[in-house]
Amino acid sequence: MASEIRMPAPVCLIENTEGQLVVNQEALEILSATKNPLVVVAIVGLYRTGKSYLMNKLAGKNKGFSLGSTVQSHTKGIWMWCVPHPKKPDHTLVLLDTEGLGDVEKGDNQNDSWIFALAILLSSTFVYNSMGTINQQAMDQLHYVTELSDRIRAKSSPNSNGIEDSADFVSFFPDFVWTLRDFSLELEADGLPITADEYLENSLKLKQGTTQSDQNFNMPRLCIRKFFPKKKCFIFDRPTHRKKLGQLETLNDNDLDPEFVQQASAFCSYIFKNSKTKTLSGGIKVNGPRLEKLVQTYVDAISRGDLPCMENAILALAQIENAAAVQKAIAHYDQQMGQMLQLPTETLQELLNLHRACEKEAIELFMRNSFKDIDHLCQKDLAAQLEKKRDDFCKQNVQASTDRCSDLLKDIFSPLEEAVKQGVYSKPGGYRLLIQKIQELKTKYLQQPNKGIQAEEVLQEYLKSKESVTDAILQTDQTLTEKEKEIEVERVKAESAQAAAKVLEEMQIKNQQLMEQKERSHQEHVRQLTEKMERDRVQWLDEQERILAFKLQEQARLLKEGFQNESKRLHTEIQNIQKSMEKPKKTCFLS
Repeated sequence: MASEIRMPAPVCLIENTEGQLVVNQEALEILSATKNPLVVVAIVGLYRTGKSYLMNKLAGKNKGFSLGSTVQSHTKGIWMWCVPHPKKPDHTLVLLDTEGLGDVEKGDNQNDSWIFALAILLSSTFVYNSMGTINQQAMDQLHYVTELSDRIRAKSSPNSNGIEDSADFVSFFPDFVWTLRDFSLELEADGLPITADEYLENSLKLKQGTTQSDQNFNMPRLCIRKFFPKKKCFIFDRPTHRKKLGQLETLNDNDLDPEFVQQASAFCSYIFKNSKTKTLSGGIKVNGPRLEKLVQTYVDAISRGDLPCMENAILALAQIENAAAVQKAIAHYDQQMGQMLQLPTETLQELLNLHRACEKEAIELFMRNSFKDIDHLCQKDLAAQLEKKRDDFCKQNVQASTDRCSDLLKDIFSPLEEAVKQGVYSKPGGYRLLIQKIQELKTKYLQQPNKGIQAEEVLQEYLKSKESVTDAILQTDQTLTEKEKEIEVERVKAESAQAAAKVLEEMQIKNQQLMEQKERSHQEHVRQLTEKMERDRVQWLDEQERILAFKLQEQARLLKEGFQNESKRLHTEIQNIQKSMEKPKKTCFLS
């Protein structure tokens, strides 16, 4: 929620001192702290017509703006009272009570015209307060409205004929409310009752004529109709007896005329409900700081003898607010980058992506807080600043990566550098060992996280800076004495011969083992063959014995049956069998 200012009493906004209008710094400070949108109600009218009383009612107070009780004008300049709006949350109601017009003590109406013009320029609702009815005298007293085109400029450059279109004024003029005090007539026309608004419209009708008198009659009416398309009228009875008018600040509603109380209530309700937020062209809602700048711009123009120009005021306001919007956007960008960016980033694209996201938010914030950025100058300025900040972050990223990588290299390679100093690698083959160690440490370095975009470049620069050292070790390695090389060759030969002898011995052992294994295999074969032959002989003998037994039986049968010749032949076979069984069986072995 926007801030709300609590003012216990009004303060002078624009002082009128000896015919000079001067802005009061105390009032400006109050406005600068009022961040809410403003509904600005200004009241003007002849002095001693009860303007301040109506403003106090709008503030919800009996006391506040000075009422005065004499024929002298009591309010000087323009006074301001900021109060919370009773019907619009987060809005502030700014009440402007002006110095009474037509004070005979001032001698001329120059200041009155400027007071009238400033009330028009600063308000969103303009209340004109007068006594009695709307007659020609009342219209003549409103001659200030006919001077507006001579007091105010809508644009810094009018059209080609030097005349500004009335539409230019209408675009920023406030709503018009005419309050008629001590009204004593019946509201009717042609015997029929009419409203106060209809009464005002009837009073603003123009005469159909071209005489000077007709023109004088029509001029104020024409200006009101032209400048104020939205008009409202309220009538008020006399609040109380004339002798008590000086005591209005102390009187309660019960002490006042009931009709007047009801009329004042209706007036306040209308203002609360219908008065719009003060808005500049382009839909720019006015808050305290913006109204502060408008007041300063207009009064400065009057003091210089220039005409207050709405367009110039808006441009001046835009320059200030757009510059502030740029700073707010830059601050938001800085805050977001500060929270989200961790240097160094692994890649440049990572940094650029984050920059673009924060840049987008910053530009969106600027667009919400800026207006009337002519030719996009402030937006271009913002873009230039963001681009510079991007470049600065890129430089910081490079430096952060360089520092990180340098520290890593120092930590990882410092033991190697110390070993080089101690001459560990100043020996035959030292260069090869050094290169192997460097490769190991490079691998270790490359495996470390968060090195950033300079990892490879810093490594190469480091290695290049150590080239003189590695070259020196290489030179040492290459300039070894011939003796050292011969010793190395003999050592290698001896190691080779020793290795060859060992290999030969191992081969002989393996051959011996192979022969022994072959002999064992042969003996086993012979044994198995012998066993088989023995089994075959036993089997053969058994077979011969069966045959012999069969032959003997057959011989006995033949003898018994008298076959002598067959018996002799069979006998011979029996003898042969017996002889074969007596001889050992011969077998040939092949190895």
